[in-house]
Amino acid sequence: MLGSSSVLVNNQESLHSEWFAGRIIDWQQQYGRCGLPWQGADAYRIWLSEIMLQQTRVATVIPYYLRFVDRFPAIPVLAAESEEMVLAYWSGLGYYSRARNLHSASRIIMQQHNGEFPHQFKDILALPGIGRSTAAAISAFAFHERCAILDGNVKRLLARYYAIDGYPGEQKIEAMLWEKAEALLPEKNVAIYTQGMMDLGATICTRSKPECCRCPVQAGCVAHRNGCVALLPTPRLRKKLPERKTTFLLLRNGSDILLEKHTGRVIWGGLWCPPQLDIQIPGDIESVRVYCRQFFNVEVINVLALPKFLHTFTHFKLHIFPLLIDVAVEDTLKAQETGMAWMGLDDAQCAAIPSPVRKLLQEIQKNCWES
Repeated sequence: MLGSSSVLVNNQESLHSEWFAGRIIDWQQQYGRCGLPWQGADAYRIWLSEIMLQQTRVATVIPYYLRFVDRFPAIPVLAAESEEMVLAYWSGLGYYSRARNLHSASRIIMQQHNGEFPHQFKDILALPGIGRSTAAAISAFAFHERCAILDGNVKRLLARYYAIDGYPGEQKIEAMLWEKAEALLPEKNVAIYTQGMMDLGATICTRSKPECCRCPVQAGCVAHRNGCVALLPTPRLRKKLPERKTTFLLLRNGSDILLEKHTGRVIWGGLWCPPQLDIQIPGDIESVRVYCRQFFNVEVINVLALPKFLHTFTHFKLHIFPLLIDVAVEDTLKAQETGMAWMGLDDAQCAAIPSPVRKLLQEIQKNCWES
C-alpha cells in the first residue's frame, strides 16, 4: 500500500510539472519577451548578457550590451584587451567586479578551452563571476541543457507559487526553492521555459502590484489561493545602511582635470576618479591651498564648493562633497609618477570612470567649466 501511494504521489507531481511547464512555455511564446539582442546568439553573447543582467534591468543593459559587443565581438578580442579598456566600455553599468571577472574569465577560456566557451556545466561554473543560476541559464540558452535557474525573479515566483515562507537568501529557504525549480523542469524546450520563467517574474509576478489575473499558472498558485501574494517572498530584515563621507578634489588646470586610478579589488577598483579624502575639508581657499601644495605640488588659484550629493552602494551610502579647484601646475610628471593623470574633460568622460564621477563631470562641463 505504501509503495502504491508513493507511485501515485510521484505521478501527480509529474503531471503537475508537465502542466506548469507547458503553461509557461505556451505563455512565453505568445506573450514573453522576444527580439532581445542576445536571444539566439552564440555562447559568448549569452554569457555576456547574463553577466550584465545580474542586478540590472533589461532596458538598462541593452545599450551597454550593443556597444560592448561592437567593441569586443568575440572572446579572443576581449581577452587581448586591457582591463582598463574593458572597464571603460562597462563604465556606468555599475558593479564593476562583473567586468573584471568577465575579462579574467575570457583569458581563462583562451588558456584552458582554446578560446571556445566551454560546453560543460562544471567548466562554466568554474569561471570567475559565474554562480549556479548563471551557469544554468547559459547552459539552457546556449546549449539547450536541462538546467534549472534561480535568479531573483524566479525565487519570487516560486516562493509565491508554493507559498514558501522565509527570506529566499537564507540557505534553508534557497535549498527548498532549488528543489522546486529542478522538479518543474520540462524534458524539452528548456530554453523557452527558462526564458518564460524569467519573463513571468520580471513582467507579471513583480515585486509590487503583481498582475495575477494575467498569470498563466495562477490556478496552481498557493499564495494567490490563500490571499498572501503581497506578503511573499518574505523580505530580508533590513538594517540601516552605514554612511560615509568623502571629498572629491576636482583639480582643474586649464582644460584638464586630475584623475587617479584606483587599484586592487576595492570599490571602483581599476577606475579613474578625482583624488578624494574620507573627510570633508574646509572650502576656504587657504586651507585647500596648503593641502594641494603639499600633496599635489600645485598652486591653488580658486576654490568653488559644488553641491554635495549622495551615491548609494549595496552596503553603504556615500555622501560626496565636490570641490572644483583651479590650479597652476609646473610639473605634470609628479602626477604620472603617483598613478594620477591630467586628462581633458572629453577624454576623461571616455575613460573608465564610475557613474557618479561621469555625472559630476558632465555637470561641471555644462555649468562651470569656463573659467
